[in-house]
Order: sequence, then C-alpha cells, then structure tokens
Amino acid sequence: MNALKLLKQDHAKVKKAFRKFEKMDHESHAAQELATQTIAELKLHTTLEEEIVYPALREAIDDDALMNEAVVEHKSASQLILDLESMQPSDPMFAASFTVLGEHVDRHVKEEEAEMFKKARKAKVDLAALGQQIAARKAGQRAS
Repeated sequence: MNALKLLKQDHAKVKKAFRKFEKMDHESHAAQELATQTIAELKLHTTLEEEIVYPALREAIDDDALMNEAVVEHKSASQLILDLESMQPSDPMFAASFTVLGEHVDRHVKEEEAEMFKKARKAKVDLAALGQQIAARKAGQRAS
C-alpha cells in the first residue's frame, strides 16, 4: 500500500479521536481510554515517520528546512505525550494537555499533507516500498 495513504489513514484516525474527546466528559472512563489509545497510536505513528518515512523523504525532496520543522514538531508532541503519561487522567491539566496535543497534531498534519506529501509525490519516492515497510513495522509492533 502507498505510504502516504497509510499515513493519512493514521492522521484521520487520531484527528477523529481528538474531536470525539472534545465532546466527552473528560473525567469519564471512556474519555480516559480514548486518550490512552490515541497516545499509543501517536507514539507508533511518529516512530514510523521518524525511522522510516522522514529519512527517505529527506533524501528525496532536498528540503532540510521542511524536514527539520517536522522533526521539531514531533519533539514538541513527544514532550506533551510525556507530560500526559506522567499525569493521572483525573488531573485537571490532563484534558487541557490532551486538547493542546490535538491542536498541535492537527496543524502538523495539515502542513505534512499539504507540503511534505506533495513534494514526496513530485520526487517520485517509492511510496509502495515505504508503505510495505510501514505495514510490516506496524504489524511487528502490535504483535509485541
């Protein structure tokens, strides 16, 4: 499968989860479960991008500024995730932090899909091969 399609599926899934969280009672068990699941999905997704996708794109699209910005955005998201993982869901800052993470992810996804993905297609990156690597890595991560 095409790597960009796989990544877009992940993007859509987490964006939907953030929207759903906004409408929930943030102290409910369901909201806490949703947040935990979304954080796990984001951690896997960012790992796949950083270890598989970004190195391939950095080489192919020759736009260090764009790639560096994406890495910094991932670091910011990772810090929010670390903060969330150190909190109890009942902490009043939990919902606020999770909401900010969602806003951050939304902006990052828009930039990534509009700029980086466009450049990847133009550079004729082997998106099928990248997609196979992503799918295999996901299967391996979920099995462990």
